[in-house]
Amino acid sequence: MAAARVTVQPDDFDVSAELAALRAGDGGVGAVCAFVGTVRDRNDGSSVSAMELEHYPGMTEKAIEAMVDQAMRRFDIRAVRVIHRIGPLRLQDQIVLVAVTSAHRGQSFQACEFLMDYLKTQAPFWKKERTPEGERWVDARVSDDAALARWGIAARGNV
Repeated sequence: MAAARVTVQPDDFDVSAELAALRAGDGGVGAVCAFVGTVRDRNDGSSVSAMELEHYPGMTEKAIEAMVDQAMRRFDIRAVRVIHRIGPLRLQDQIVLVAVTSAHRGQSFQACEFLMDYLKTQAPFWKKERTPEGERWVDARVSDDAALARWGIAARGNV
C-alpha cells in the first residue's frame, strides 16, 4: 500500500520522521524540500494568542490531492507529503508541512512553493485568530492571490 500523500489531522507531526518516510527506498532522490508553517504571534497589525482551523472532512483532502496531482504533472518530482492540522493551535505550534522530493533541488523548491501558494488561497480551510480585540476569521491576502496567479491559477472568487 502506498504511503498517504495528504493528511488533515488535529495532532502534531514529526518533520524528521515524515521526511525520512517520504524518501525511504528511493535511491533517485537527490533533493528534499520542506516547508513548515507555524502559528505566529502577529497578523495584520494585531497580536495573536491562538488560532483555530476548520475544514470539511473529505472535501479538503480531495482538493489537496487534486493539487498534488497537478504538481506531479507540472514538475519533475518523485513524491509529495502534505500534512495540515485542524482544531485549536497555540503560538509556535506547527500548522502545515509540505515536503517534496526530486532528483534535483530546483524542481523540489518550485513544487513546494507551488503547493504552499495553493494551500494559502484555495484549500478549503477556515482560520479563526484570537486577538486582544476578540476572535476574527482570516481571509487570504492579496499577496497570496498574486503568488497563486504566477502559476496560472485564479484565486477563488477571482475567476
